[in-house]
Amino acid sequence: MLRLSRKTLLALEAVIDIAYNARPEPVQAKEITARQGVPQRYLEQVMQQLVRAGILKGVRGPRGGYRLARERRRISVGDVVRIAMSLDDAEENFDGGSELGRRVVVPMIASLQEDVMKKLDEITIEDICKRARATGLDCGQPEQPDAASDFII
Repeated sequence: MLRLSRKTLLALEAVIDIAYNARPEPVQAKEITARQGVPQRYLEQVMQQLVRAGILKGVRGPRGGYRLARERRRISVGDVVRIAMSLDDAEENFDGGSELGRRVVVPMIASLQEDVMKKLDEITIEDICKRARATGLDCGQPEQPDAASDFII
């Protein structure tokens, strides 16, 4: 079973939350933490990494928060997962403990991981938002068009 780190899942949920709850004003971190049930300090670390990577755009000020930096259809789940996984890479870099591990197990796992990432690259944040709407999940806002004028491309 594929297991993603807590940071990776948090990053993915935060990006989807921002896309799903899109409205004229940015989505504030405290709103995301209330919906996701995570500490704001923990979320902010992940959000800053997503801003640096060009997935999110931070908006300063009393009505500030986060917006998507690109259209939902131009952000893949794979994009978000790669960024979040880069935060964990330093902790989990294992290259096999034996000759068998280095020559057989590690390359096999790397190949499988590459296949999974290719599949995640095919799924967009737009696809996930549509899936959420199909389940009846209420975001409290009418569907917002994915207008390019609101994004930096």
